[in-house]
Amino acid sequence: MGPAWRARRITPPQLLAVVFLIGLSLGTTLFMLPQSSADGVGLPFIDALFMATSALCVTGLVVVDPGSDLSRFGQVVLAGLIQIGGIGFMVIASFMAILLGKRITIRERIILKEALNHHSVDGIVPLVVTIIVSSLAVQFVGGVLLSLFFAGDMASDEALFRGFFHAISAYNNAGFDLFGNSLIGYRHHLGVQLTVLTLLITGGLGFFVLLNLIQERGVWRKLSLHSKLVLTTTLALIVVGSVLMFVGEYGGPAYAELTPFEQVMASVFNSSATRSAGMNTVPLPQLGQATQALFVVLMFIGSSPSSTGGGIKTITVATSYLMLVALFRGEREIQVYRRTIAKDLVVRAFVVIVLAATVVFVATFLLALFDRHDVFVLLFEVVSAFGTVGFSLGITAQLSTASKAILILVMSIGRLGPLTVFYALSQRRRPQPLHYPEENLMIG
Repeated sequence: MGPAWRARRITPPQLLAVVFLIGLSLGTTLFMLPQSSADGVGLPFIDALFMATSALCVTGLVVVDPGSDLSRFGQVVLAGLIQIGGIGFMVIASFMAILLGKRITIRERIILKEALNHHSVDGIVPLVVTIIVSSLAVQFVGGVLLSLFFAGDMASDEALFRGFFHAISAYNNAGFDLFGNSLIGYRHHLGVQLTVLTLLITGGLGFFVLLNLIQERGVWRKLSLHSKLVLTTTLALIVVGSVLMFVGEYGGPAYAELTPFEQVMASVFNSSATRSAGMNTVPLPQLGQATQALFVVLMFIGSSPSSTGGGIKTITVATSYLMLVALFRGEREIQVYRRTIAKDLVVRAFVVIVLAATVVFVATFLLALFDRHDVFVLLFEVVSAFGTVGFSLGITAQLSTASKAILILVMSIGRLGPLTVFYALSQRRRPQPLHYPEENLMIG
């Protein structure tokens, strides 16, 4: 009766939240070990919890410098947590079970479906294998390239470790680095920037889009509507973000030491990384307020569904925009690429936006109560945490314990998804005994 009762009472979103908490506890414990810190003392509880949350949520916000304050063991723990958080607990656990010859039950397939945001359980096991193998392959190639690029600046063994660490961080859109200033030291190195840019865009597109591209050999007309919307929205955000950043920073201090070509590259790289990757090649505090405001919007949007990134997702933004266009044209249905988007998906999109905006506002309000910093700087920090980006204007380590706890919660919500957290906390749906008459409201 026990297992059957749990199967009825615990929903997949709730189980995902429980698994996340278990992983968070393990990561926090590891960071508190003396072997994890460079001074041999171990991180304090709140800092260990913050770093573990940031790693599992592939955020990149730090209260200690991973390159100087963590030991090699601590850096390996950090990379492992990033990998688990990026690909997903349930996906990795299922892959290990498949390797051991264990049968994946229908309940586990349902949980995987929820974790991957997939539409059905059909083919979920082969999909897990494909996700793991392809993800590791992409990161391996990126790690080799970055190791070769870093080899000119450091010993070969250090270049190898840093190359693969940053490949893992970039692909999983985590934003952690071992240099202490992200990739600013490589702002003139085209090879490093192109490699990292490829990794973060690949990881941010989502597993299903990549799989669809491979299966259909990149033929546009054969791609699913989901893939077309993700690719279109991603390209639009990269182009618009790059142009606006270039215009905003042209002649500014952040671009002072860059050639015209490097300025264009910096605009493309940093605006793309802003949507969840969290790696930068220019000092963020030197950016103009217009660019920083742009970054807040891009961080809030984030990457795509079933990807290694966070935010409200590109599909949410695309669906909401298409609905506004349809209303403007006086159309009753949302049609794009000769397909009609279901109305319940539009409702879900707006629910996600409302929940996300509520989380950001409440967290910013609370941080403003506990810490005396400029409210925009606090908003930047909160949106970065929610979008699992990792960008900061330099206040993370200075925040109070209460503010760090709030950011831990925001990072967790951002990674799990506001809808998943909402469903995990909400009561089971009950039938309504009565249906009252409808009445019009004045809106707008």
